[in-house]
Amino acid sequence: QVQLVESGGGLVQAGGSLRLSCAASGRIFSSQTMGWFRQAPGKEREFVAAVSWSGGRTYYAGSVKGRFTISRDNAQKTVYLQMNSLKPEDTAVYYCAATQRVLGYGPNEYDFWGQGTQVTVSS
Repeated sequence: QVQLVESGGGLVQAGGSLRLSCAASGRIFSSQTMGWFRQAPGKEREFVAAVSWSGGRTYYAGSVKGRFTISRDNAQKTVYLQMNSLKPEDTAVYYCAATQRVLGYGPNEYDFWGQGTQVTVSS
């Protein structure tokens, strides 16, 4: 079974940066696509970014492309989300997720989820 734990959230002013981490445990981590999702109050959970097993292929939502970078270190079983040029619209609970699929964009395509970490961007 895969367990995921996010960390690195917090309060930051617009234009600032944060780096989220997702520590994973489990026997199938190296074979999985990893993704980040976020959910703001009153909104549905939305796709943010995903990274392939090798780390060589990454995918981003249009709203974050050019500002966020997803990466992974399989030796450390950790996935990262570097967030730069943060905007108030980025405020949400951010979730790390894992899927055994080649790639997934929808929350229903992911099998395992972390508990979430709050990111708040002030104007």
